[in-house]
Amino acid sequence: MISAEVWVLFLGYTVPMVVSPGPGNTVLATAGGRFGVRGTLPFWMGFEAANVALCLLYGIGLGRVLQGLPALHQVLRWGSVVYLLYLAWGFFRASATSREASDARTRLGFGEGLLAVALNPKIHSMILVMFSQLLDPARGMFSQTAQLTAAFLVVCLACHFPWIYGGKLILGRFHSERALRIQGWTFGACMIAVAAWVAFA
Repeated sequence: MISAEVWVLFLGYTVPMVVSPGPGNTVLATAGGRFGVRGTLPFWMGFEAANVALCLLYGIGLGRVLQGLPALHQVLRWGSVVYLLYLAWGFFRASATSREASDARTRLGFGEGLLAVALNPKIHSMILVMFSQLLDPARGMFSQTAQLTAAFLVVCLACHFPWIYGGKLILGRFHSERALRIQGWTFGACMIAVAAWVAFA
């Protein structure tokens, strides 16, 4: 069993890290604004499934192997930049067509959610640090990994929903073709800005 002190540290670390702005939360908010909560569910579920997979990967010790490959961070970083630019292109393309046609063509699915996490260096770093600081080598690693992974999933669900709902609430009010074009260009520009931050930060 994980001690109460570790749970306090866990919450003190994970909640601010998960709820803070970043590439993942930006995409969740824009998807919420464009497709609503229900339309974003497949993407969100893929996003959270990838978080669980990374927790299990890093929790059982494979993170140490990956950490020994410095080139992997660069691959993730540039893969993330390419993926964000792909998302920007999708938003720009959607702004040039009608809402029905663009929604059907640009809706983000489960696979895109997996990719958004798999290519996000912030998430990899956050999970690696979480497990390296909170796992007690004197206790059962699998039990601790399972508990921390389950708790991390709960934190992610609780912290990501406001981004999706906030995007729906704020951006979902605009339904005219002109407003949707502006949204497409704005979301595309946001993805380019995040891609630039990931590339040069």
